[in-house]
Amino acid sequence: MAARPGGLILEARGVHHAFGARPVLRGLDLGVADGEMVGLVGPNGSGKTTALRILHGALRPDAGQVLLEGRDLARCSGRERARRIAVMAQESSGEVPLTVAEVALLGRVPHSGPFGATTAADTRLATAALAATGVLHLARRGFGLLSGGEQQRVLIARALTQQPRVLLLDEPTNHLDIGAQHQVLSLVREHGLATVVVLHDLNLAARYCDRVIVLERGLVRACGAPREALSAKLVAEVYGVGAQRTTAADGTAQLLFRGAADDF
Repeated sequence: MAARPGGLILEARGVHHAFGARPVLRGLDLGVADGEMVGLVGPNGSGKTTALRILHGALRPDAGQVLLEGRDLARCSGRERARRIAVMAQESSGEVPLTVAEVALLGRVPHSGPFGATTAADTRLATAALAATGVLHLARRGFGLLSGGEQQRVLIARALTQQPRVLLLDEPTNHLDIGAQHQVLSLVREHGLATVVVLHDLNLAARYCDRVIVLERGLVRACGAPREALSAKLVAEVYGVGAQRTTAADGTAQLLFRGAADDF
């Protein structure tokens, strides 16, 4: 389990954003505390990836504010943001012509000096991160030759090498088999960073996230512990499916679905 959440590390207040005349986010409020894992869920086009891009400064909101450790993110330099926020975006990772060790060392780029030379301390941090994520034995392998689950572990190692305060992940379980999905999210949770993760699978969100934010057409429809936020009624309304909620043997809320938005 993650460490008990502390104070807010990253916070969005009243964030609005549109692409042309199309509103994508309409008043997003979000906060993630030290040691907390927050899931962003919702149908395609609900604003999840846009929210994540705004949270690390790749996109500026039309209105509202993002605070990083109490400071306006817009006033932080790109280097400052990169030192504090690690991002695992959806990548065309198979085309990366680097070894596993080289990918992990990319996490030190925001901390490097003017000539960007790799130091012994950088190598120690990358080695420790690869060991912590269980892929040190792959250090000399080409990154593009790994399985999807192995690649995600290496990207987590890169993020840990970066030594951030916040970890943002955009669909890290996409294209992974069931075993790899659970391994990746367990690994993220074990390291106890303030984490915001975009997920499509509501049952994964219910199992691994401390809180879940449900987005629909840029609006927050629910926010809270998975048991509270992921009600069968709300899920049916937002996703247009029949939904029934049950409880796993360990007490985790889980959802069952059918193709039509009617009751079981």
